[in-house]
Parts: sequence; structure tokens; C-alpha cells
Amino acid sequence: METAKKIKSASEAKALRQEWREKKEKVVFTNGCFDLLHLGHVDYLEKAKNLGQRLLVGLNTDASVRRFKGDGRPLQDEVSRARVLAALQFVDAVVLFGEDTPLQLIESLVPDVLVKGGDYLTENIVGADIVTAAGGNVKTITFAEGYSTTRIVNKIQKLKP
Repeated sequence: METAKKIKSASEAKALRQEWREKKEKVVFTNGCFDLLHLGHVDYLEKAKNLGQRLLVGLNTDASVRRFKGDGRPLQDEVSRARVLAALQFVDAVVLFGEDTPLQLIESLVPDVLVKGGDYLTENIVGADIVTAAGGNVKTITFAEGYSTTRIVNKIQKLKP
């Protein structure tokens, strides 16, 4: 599938989720900024996909990233970030969201598995109550050690003359 076709609106993602539900395919949902895609992101997303048959990624819009990361972020615009994510073979769909949290998206999609990084406690994961109430699971995935966008940005800044 062409990568741009994997980028969905919220309503398209909901319809796709329903299609997968009817096929009895387990849908995994995760979200994030994915500003500079690196090995840590790839490892995390690959592990997330292994928890089901389909991986749907909620991607923060530029405005939502700026609200919690500051004016210097994101480094790449939302269209670029979405296309890069959609190009990954284990990502089945990408949907942008502009709210501070993906709660509305999770309420709409009700994935079978909700995934966040190991830096979260399950009880603090937004939408965990919705997923578990529907019979789904909430999982955390340990990050690959030493990989982060912040670390890359800091390394680049040290290289400046």
C-alpha cells in the first residue's frame, strides 16, 4: 500500500478499526510525536506490532507537540512524520490528533491492546480504563537503551561550530 494511503483521518481510522474487528484481527494502538525517527522508535513500534495483527499509530500534530515540548519542536512537520511512520512495514495506519492526549481517539477506536513506553505506569496511561473495560489489554514496552530524540538533538547541537 502506498504510504500516503496509510495516513487516515479519525473517521477513516474508526472505519478501518471496525473492518479489522469484523475480521477478528487484534488491533494494537500506540501514540507519540515520533519527531526524529530512530532505532528506539523502530524497536518500540516493532514490538508493539508483535502484540497483535494490526498496528495503528496516533501521531501528535505540530500544535500539540509544541504545547508540551516547546517552541523548538517538532523538528519535522506532521506530514513528514506521518509519511515516515506510514512507510514502516509494521505500521498499518497513522492518524493525527491535535488534543493534548489521545483520549478521544482511544474512545473512538477502542483498540484490543494499548501500548506505551516502559516509562509509564499502566495506571497512568491515558485510555487504559477504556481499553480494559472493553476486555482489552494495556502493555508497556521497555525502550531500547540509549536512544532518544533529545539525545540526538543534543549531539547535533554540540557539533555546531
